Amino acid sequence: MSYSLNEIEALSKRAGRGAGLSWGIAEETARAVRWLTSHGLPGVPLLVDLLDHMDQTPRLKFAPTSFEGVWGATSGSLCPLASGAALNDCADRLFTGQPIEMARVSHPLLVVPFAGWASIHIAAPVTVSWPGVRIKTDGYGIWVHDPNGGRDVTEPVDLTCSPTHHMDETLSMPCLRGDVPQTAWARLGSLAHRTYAPATEQSRVLGAGAGVTDND
Repeated sequence: MSYSLNEIEALSKRAGRGAGLSWGIAEETARAVRWLTSHGLPGVPLLVDLLDHMDQTPRLKFAPTSFEGVWGATSGSLCPLASGAALNDCADRLFTGQPIEMARVSHPLLVVPFAGWASIHIAAPVTVSWPGVRIKTDGYGIWVHDPNGGRDVTEPVDLTCSPTHHMDETLSMPCLRGDVPQTAWARLGSLAHRTYAPATEQSRVLGAGAGVTDND
């Protein structure tokens, strides 16, 4: 099904909150999913799979323990959302020509939008790569080299983000709507529903209509 990018971003944010993300990370996550979807990439299915995998678990287990050397997590698997947010914060390293390396990042495609925003910050394109996949972006457009179908991998992979000072490839530009599989959209809605307050007797009385009094 086709949805507007605003719809996708709004529901992704609520789903993130429903799965236990802070408002700040949920907002960044929703922007990342919107960015991927606008480029025809499976942001929503990857987010749903990640949230199911990490549902209500302590985030610190999946966050980078150090920003020196190769990044890693105590759980043995880095969260792409926490890693992506940290990558964006460390964008100045890319500006100096220093690549950022991460060990065992799950759902690595979710890191790419954050790398794109880092690219905007340093005013230079970047390359994000993991085994069999190389993606270049300037934060607005994207170029994907994926001959073996490893773009949508969910299992942990080693990932590198590095500055790219010469771009020979033509970047594809974003669209205004995105296609989302119905199963992924339904699961996103289920997670988002957790953020809705349950109805109470008082809320029914204060709500629209006759409440508990039958006026017919």
